[in-house]
Amino acid sequence: MSIPELGRKSLRTGLLVTLDIIAIISSMVLTYFFLYPVEFIQNIDQNHFLESAFLYSALFIVMAGVSRLYRVAWRFASMSEAIRLATTLFMSTVTLLLIQFAVYGEAMERMLFLSFCLSLLMLGGIRLGSRVYITWKQQKYSVFLGRNMKRRKDVKRTLVIGAGQAGRMLVRQIQQSDNHRMNPVAFIDDNRHLQTLTVNGVRVVGTIEQLEQVVENEAIDKIVFAIPSMKYQERLAIIKRAKAVCTNVHTLPMIEEVAAGKVAVNQMRQVSIEDLLGREPVELDISGIQSEVEGKTVLVTGAGGSIGSEICRQILKFSPERLLLLGHGENSIYLIERELRELKVDVELIPVIADVQDVERLRDVFMTHTPHLVFHAAAHKHVPLMEANPHEAVKNNIYGTKNVAEMADEYGAARFVMISTDKAVNPTNVMGSTKRIAEMVVQNLAKTSRTKYAVVRFGNVLGSRGSVIPLFKTQIEKGGPVTVTHPDMTRYFMTIPEASRLVIQAGTLADGGEVFVLDMGEPVKIVDLARNMIKLSGFTEEQISIAFSGIRPGEKMFEELLKEGEVHPEAVYPKIFTGIVTEETNLNEKLAQMNKLKTSEALSLYLVNWANEQLTVRKDMKQTI
Repeated sequence: MSIPELGRKSLRTGLLVTLDIIAIISSMVLTYFFLYPVEFIQNIDQNHFLESAFLYSALFIVMAGVSRLYRVAWRFASMSEAIRLATTLFMSTVTLLLIQFAVYGEAMERMLFLSFCLSLLMLGGIRLGSRVYITWKQQKYSVFLGRNMKRRKDVKRTLVIGAGQAGRMLVRQIQQSDNHRMNPVAFIDDNRHLQTLTVNGVRVVGTIEQLEQVVENEAIDKIVFAIPSMKYQERLAIIKRAKAVCTNVHTLPMIEEVAAGKVAVNQMRQVSIEDLLGREPVELDISGIQSEVEGKTVLVTGAGGSIGSEICRQILKFSPERLLLLGHGENSIYLIERELRELKVDVELIPVIADVQDVERLRDVFMTHTPHLVFHAAAHKHVPLMEANPHEAVKNNIYGTKNVAEMADEYGAARFVMISTDKAVNPTNVMGSTKRIAEMVVQNLAKTSRTKYAVVRFGNVLGSRGSVIPLFKTQIEKGGPVTVTHPDMTRYFMTIPEASRLVIQAGTLADGGEVFVLDMGEPVKIVDLARNMIKLSGFTEEQISIAFSGIRPGEKMFEELLKEGEVHPEAVYPKIFTGIVTEETNLNEKLAQMNKLKTSEALSLYLVNWANEQLTVRKDMKQTI
């Protein structure tokens, strides 16, 4: 803290203390005069009045310091601060009452009660004064701004959907902001008691059902959705309606961020494709994760990737002792390390440049740090690329997983979680086959190891490096067309934070060898996703066309998270299902056979044939919840 800033704070505190002393002594004097006017005129110090008045003010100042009342920013104070003020004054009054009984043998109960009431009014008035003054200045400026609004083209006439706590906070922060690029002109809300009323100086002009009419009547340039607690399906419908009548649609963060007090004007964001998924977010067992992660060493492989980096961000919230960021690409590890260090958390961050194919390098890492938890996110994921490079897929996805999993066993890690894919179910391509064999490696180790192994299967992850979203964005920026392989192609989708939370939660649920999957709702047609992205970007299909390019080698029309009959009807955790796969295949023999294949064509053929064999073998899979 700078010296000028420290001086300002000291001056503010000193002024407030002085005003409090004057207020309390004045209240005592006025009360004494009201109750005993004759004694007041003839002998003001009767019954030790002056001693009590100065002692009352001293007691309050001391107790206010203990309760940190002088650290409160009263211009932003709420009811809780008012209650704290009243409680502090009440405790001071009771203490003075007890002192009077102890010292003088009697107390001025009636006078102290009236002094308490009058002091509370005065102390509250002092603190309310600055808030009233600031509000008056803001309203005065708002009137000036409103008169000149039509002259400024950069100021957007803004409609706020939701006049609840989040909407009121938003409008208040806009009004207090120095950057007047938005002018909140109206609320809409389904609360019938608010209709035609004014909230924070902004009119409630109708219900959500009247959205389109309000946008037209009020000449709205911008819409902000401010009901973070609304269920996803309802949220989806309203956002789609808003996008149909206004291209500039923003939304506030989710309810957990609002509850944490993180809502701010600069946190509004454009409605994204994630908002249109229509699925409730996964809630975590915070206490279970906290007990497993807090104070422990955690290793994340592929820490520079989209999933691995988000796992690292989520893990930091649970206060591990150290976090190992392991990856092969130095730039991606550098970026995630720098990002996490800027958070200034009390966690030791250790960047590790290593290839999961290098078993000796992994051994050195495990020997040095002995991680308690291992999250294995390193993998090759692009289906067409792995079709063309099957040897690399085998080395990275199978042997890389085998190396990390065996090191976890050898050096006594408590838990190991592997990130898999829906393409491992009935695999028809090299990538899916290698990930399924990697799952088998993990499950095979789970039979004999004290480490608790688990596999987590995802659908497609929006925004990840292998997702279609970045491709669609690039194509839209270039003016199209947006390429979709087939009009009936469907996929399951989830967001990166959801995927990462599922991985972390699975780490605490695993008993050994499970395959965890998320109830991801209904699959989404890729062509519908493309259409939504075109609309979100402010274009029509006439402006940005959609072209069908044909199914690529190894692609399925529909993806699965588990085979039919594999999912137990009851979840092991809300929205999380699990199964244990029993494989009779001689895994070591299969790995040895793959090592003998020298050409990419031979290896690709072997993996596809192996996948076909598994269609019958895996019918005996058993599930445990």
